[in-house]
Amino acid sequence: MKKDIHPDYHMIEVKLTDGSTYQVRSTWGAEGETLALDIDPSSHPAWTGGTSRLMDTGGRVSRFKNKYAGLGF
Repeated sequence: MKKDIHPDYHMIEVKLTDGSTYQVRSTWGAEGETLALDIDPSSHPAWTGGTSRLMDTGGRVSRFKNKYAGLGF
């Protein structure tokens, strides 16, 4: 294999939307950093059967509803 072309593979912590965390090896970030997920299997409708609601963290849903309020969305 060629030298110095492969990314650093290290341990990071992944934080789910419910606050639980776990350790995983990744090329993302640096050793020991925490990756906070906005959507994961505990909150995404594809995995929850549509019963769970997505949190509006950035205000995008509110802006969409305000913009298209008269169209019945």
